[in-house]
Amino acid sequence: MALLLAVALVACHKEEQAVAGVAQTAVNAEHKAQAAATERDRQREALAKIPLPTKSMYVDVHEVGAWANPFLSVDADMVNLRVTMADANPSTVGQGTLLRPEAARRQELQLRPADLVNALIALPPGAWRYGRVIAIAESPLANPKDRPKVRRNVEAAIQQLTDLGIVVDEWPAR
Repeated sequence: MALLLAVALVACHKEEQAVAGVAQTAVNAEHKAQAAATERDRQREALAKIPLPTKSMYVDVHEVGAWANPFLSVDADMVNLRVTMADANPSTVGQGTLLRPEAARRQELQLRPADLVNALIALPPGAWRYGRVIAIAESPLANPKDRPKVRRNVEAAIQQLTDLGIVVDEWPAR
C-alpha cells in the first residue's frame, strides 16, 4: 500500500511539473508576441513621417531607372535595395545636368531579407518622392532552379512591407 501511495505521489508531482512547464512556455510566448508587436509599432511610427503615396505620380513609371522611390530586386538569398537620394540643392538651375547628375545620387545596397525593414526605416524622407510606396520585382539574374525560393522571398517581403503600411507595387519579372 505504501508503495502504491509513493508511486501516485511521484506521478502527481511530475504532472504538476509538466503543467508548470507549459504555463511558463505560454508566458514566454506571450512576452515575445508583445515585444514583436511593440517593435512593429515602433517601425510603423518611424515610417509614418513619410506621406501616403500619390498614385498619379508613379502609375506610368515602368522602368527601374525612372523609378524615383526605393526599388527592391529580390534574389534567393538577398535583396537589392536601389535608392535615389533627394537632391540637396533646392534650386532647379543645373538639375540633371553634368554638374548635378541624378546617377550620382543613386545607391544600391545588398541586404539580407531580415535587414530589409531596418534599412527602409533608415532612409531619409527625401528618398520617398512618390510617398510611402515601394516597387518590388524578382531578380532577373536569379538562377531558374531558385525561382520558388525567390518567389517565397518576394511574398515574405510584400507581407512585411504591407504590415508596416508601405504600399507595394509589384513589377513583373524580366
